[in-house]
Amino acid sequence: MTVYIEIAFLENFLLDGLLLYLALRCARAEVKAVRLLLAAAVGGGEALLFPLFALPVPLAYLVKALGGVVLVVIAAKGGLKTCAVAICAFFALTFVLGGMLVAAYSFFGVSYVEGSGYLVESAPIGLVFAGSGILLFAVTRAACAFYRYRQRKKDLLPCSMTVGENTVRWTGLADSGNRLLFRGKPVCVISALGALALFRGTPPVGRLRISTVSGSRVSPVFVCDKLELGGHVNEKVYFTVGEVDSKEYSVILHTSLEERS
Repeated sequence: MTVYIEIAFLENFLLDGLLLYLALRCARAEVKAVRLLLAAAVGGGEALLFPLFALPVPLAYLVKALGGVVLVVIAAKGGLKTCAVAICAFFALTFVLGGMLVAAYSFFGVSYVEGSGYLVESAPIGLVFAGSGILLFAVTRAACAFYRYRQRKKDLLPCSMTVGENTVRWTGLADSGNRLLFRGKPVCVISALGALALFRGTPPVGRLRISTVSGSRVSPVFVCDKLELGGHVNEKVYFTVGEVDSKEYSVILHTSLEERS
């Protein structure tokens, strides 16, 4: 079998770089180009040196695993927790990419040598990088969706609101996009049904113009006697009626109220 060193190095350099980049993104670690390129180059060098040593199978797997850890340590910049998450992500992504390529090789009839892996020159390089591109797209989208979901859950806060003798307990969303002010004070947004349940029989103290993507309108403003967030009580908080179209929360909170709590 003929192996072209420069091609083998380049292929492993690119694949290791891709896997390391995705692992760092999954761990939310800072991606430094110099560290990433250095780690990918070390990975390419490991791929060239490893076949020169006839190691027993258990030892070979151990050496490969330690080599992967070294690559992540070189590429990752952050604390121990970040590095540990990146290492786990790197090995998980390696297995996923390996499984994708095994399936693709089997489908396209790429030759296989038992115990030695797939022959590099018999596998179209385009097939390898097509699988890598699919993995890059899928993992990037999944990671972004996961962190958006986690951030949204983090911004959901249990809150208790009291007007006179009427008290309701709902979930509120601390939305950085809510910058409404009335008489210089922050304003929370509640749906029309929510306002009816909380402020029934209570007259508004004024009106506020709200501009959204769907247009602009003037809405009534009410005063909530007490708004409790995380054990902290905010007195005399303004609420206005707006669009709160979600099953996860009933109130859009002003973030300055969360900061005070």
